[in-house]
Amino acid sequence: MNVELRVNGTEHVVDVEPRKTLLDALREDCALTGTHAGCEHGVCGACTVLANDAPIRSCLLFAVQADGYQITTIEGIAPGPGELSILQDAFCETHGMQCGFCTPGMVLTGHALLKRNPNPSRADIVDAISGNICRCTGYGQIIEAIELAAERLRGRNLSDSVPAEPTMLHADIGAPEDEPERGIIKAAEYDLPHGGKP
Repeated sequence: MNVELRVNGTEHVVDVEPRKTLLDALREDCALTGTHAGCEHGVCGACTVLANDAPIRSCLLFAVQADGYQITTIEGIAPGPGELSILQDAFCETHGMQCGFCTPGMVLTGHALLKRNPNPSRADIVDAISGNICRCTGYGQIIEAIELAAERLRGRNLSDSVPAEPTMLHADIGAPEDEPERGIIKAAEYDLPHGGKP
């Protein structure tokens, strides 16, 4: 049976059996192997993709049911070939991945969260990723990655016409002995993780 799948902005006409899952169609017929097969019961989240910007389990959906949806896989969120999205970069920077098996599903879940809520609380992030299993990181770095990406995305939307106030106090090498504070360099907010929050 022929099905038209719109994946990452590209039309794919694939001939599938009615029982073939979207997961298998993406991997086998569209050659998009970033979507991983984990439990194949909808529990682990490794097969997460976005359907019209909402996270879904591609192992629970037949390919024929995806006809008419905008499907986004991990390959579709990078701004260009060889580039990383802000969220993918944050995952690298915070070591939000170890073995990498859960990473595509976690990134897509985080991507969907940040699209609908650009300023999520820690509880919002935990709730969003609670359906994705990671056996390596303990989730701490994943949460940090999404927090960092949210912060960076909010900063990217600031007006370029308003210069940011510098927050770093520079050392005064010639500080007199009665003013020892003048000789101390204090860290800038952007030198600490997540905008100065330790």
